Amino acid sequence: MKSLYEQVYESLKQEIIAAKYKPGDRVPSEKELSDAFHVSRITSKKALEKLMNEGYVYRQRGKGTFVSESPAGNGNGRHDKPLFGLIVTTFDDSFGSGLIAAIERAADERCLFILKCSLGDPEQEERIVQELLDYGVDGLIMFPAQAEHYSSEILRMVVDKFPLVLIDRSFKGVAATSVSTANEEAAKTGIDYLFELGHEQIGVLAPANFETTTIEDRLDGIVEAFAEKQVVVNRELWCSALKSTLPTPLGSKEADIDSIKTHLKEHPQITALFALEYNIAILAKTAVEQLGLSVPEDISILCFDSPPWNELEWNFTHLKQREAELGKLAVERLLNMYYEETGFEKDRLPAELVIGSSTKKMKVKHPSS
Repeated sequence: MKSLYEQVYESLKQEIIAAKYKPGDRVPSEKELSDAFHVSRITSKKALEKLMNEGYVYRQRGKGTFVSESPAGNGNGRHDKPLFGLIVTTFDDSFGSGLIAAIERAADERCLFILKCSLGDPEQEERIVQELLDYGVDGLIMFPAQAEHYSSEILRMVVDKFPLVLIDRSFKGVAATSVSTANEEAAKTGIDYLFELGHEQIGVLAPANFETTTIEDRLDGIVEAFAEKQVVVNRELWCSALKSTLPTPLGSKEADIDSIKTHLKEHPQITALFALEYNIAILAKTAVEQLGLSVPEDISILCFDSPPWNELEWNFTHLKQREAELGKLAVERLLNMYYEETGFEKDRLPAELVIGSSTKKMKVKHPSS
């Protein structure tokens, strides 16, 4: 039995051959075909794309799809570059801007991108997805706002094998192609390094939302690292009430700094902090200094990501994600899906531990004689 999109394609092709739609006539839109055949808009889009590739119709963006002057086997199918959408949650120098630049470089001469920002708002993200699909993009690269809540449109994209690549996230229970850092392994690397420096009383600083697989994987890696060292995880040393670093801030930086200061006062045994995001590390350093302490002499700080380094400046020890490789691989996966060369893929790239100025070996305390 033919697939749904092939059934739509065959029906429309026969109507063109029978001259129901003459050269220059506009054929039904994706939405009109979707309503007429009771299929998703992605299915009707694929049917129209096949007709374009075979030269039966051509598209005029913003106007519609029209019957070609001399269709059927004339070799005048679509030859323009595929147009993709790129949806990011925010623009950040520590992680994101380099990845976008890598996507742009990888796309050169092969495809075009429309860049949109969701600000981490799931409703805004859903509106952007619908807008890009309505415009007729050929595929999407997304930094999803959340991992557990996704729109029915995204699920239809996955079911219909519409070219879709997720970056830095994955959807639970949904076999969507994704490209990400191996966050669990990276977090283990960070904890192992702090252990090597003699730190065991490690505070973990996380954003208030746990609805991204990135943060969940990092926390899992931390727990696993403690387990491998046979050291009990003291979750009372974890602080996950920080809100100002979220894409759509629900709190102020001053409030988060006060929260970290309170946390350190309540847990004076902490000798190192593992910030799961770079912007949280900045808040942590400020909090430590406002308490009259110093980094790394009194408390070491390790984090994920960092803006480009200046060798003459003070820099955080951090786990560096491979933005250039992530961006390039995302484009490759998307193009492969567009040309129907591959299906579902799940890529996880290792991070690199970069030693900076924010960590130090613990001083050995000698008993007084």
